[in-house]
Amino acid sequence: MQEPAAAPALPSPRHRDPAWTGRVFWLLAAAVLVAPALVATEFKPWLLFEPDALKATRRFIADFLPPKIEGEFLWLVLVECWRTVAIATAGMALALVIAIPLTLISTNAISISALGGRMHTLPLFVRQATRWLLIVLRSIPELVWALVFVRVVGLGPTAGVLAIALTYGGMLGKVYGEILESDETHTTRTLLRNGAGRLQAFFYGLLPHSAPELTSYTVYRWECAIRSSAVLGFVGAGGLGQQMDNSMKMFQGSEVATMLIVFMLLVALADQVSAWLRKNLA
Repeated sequence: MQEPAAAPALPSPRHRDPAWTGRVFWLLAAAVLVAPALVATEFKPWLLFEPDALKATRRFIADFLPPKIEGEFLWLVLVECWRTVAIATAGMALALVIAIPLTLISTNAISISALGGRMHTLPLFVRQATRWLLIVLRSIPELVWALVFVRVVGLGPTAGVLAIALTYGGMLGKVYGEILESDETHTTRTLLRNGAGRLQAFFYGLLPHSAPELTSYTVYRWECAIRSSAVLGFVGAGGLGQQMDNSMKMFQGSEVATMLIVFMLLVALADQVSAWLRKNLA
């Protein structure tokens, strides 16, 4: 009688997955890096489940129920919601006014002086100074800009518009430049060598190839600006955030709950509009 064949030996991890040692190494390296960060931030999630914490959580949530749905209050929330969108849209419009010229100045792809190889000293200095300006604009959070402008122009949407304009102007200018310089520049260089101006090289060389990506990123930033405009309201920059801050200071949890629900619906609507614009404009 023939004996059953022995089961084949399982291959070692090295043969099953040749890259397993690298994955294990990077997982361990990530753990070594993250662990000190968790200790430094005193990250203790188990405190959320202690009896006192659970009691405070239940009391906090109970204050939000039921949401306030009176007609006059709902109208006020809708008005502030529209103001939030207006702050984000106006801030993005000003950010484009800031970002587009700075992008054209800082982009090497449309530099006439760099056609011969090394860029001349003066144009190089101007481009580096412009890039440092973009770094300064985007490195200061819009919340800090809002605090500054609230002191300068007073409470209201103007501070929020200016804060978004400066921070997002720096962000847009940085990313626009990276998009333009990462694209194919042969056509642009050919136009410049044949006597075309920088704007002509941009509109007929760079822009046709980069327009879909530029449009997609711009629409995405508008969506982010809507979220930012609500946060800026907590420092007096107008919009739904400022009204929410007032209700929280008055311990009106039901009003806060209504505004949170409306804001979540606004963000969901902004997501849909953003996706539609990227699909149809890109």
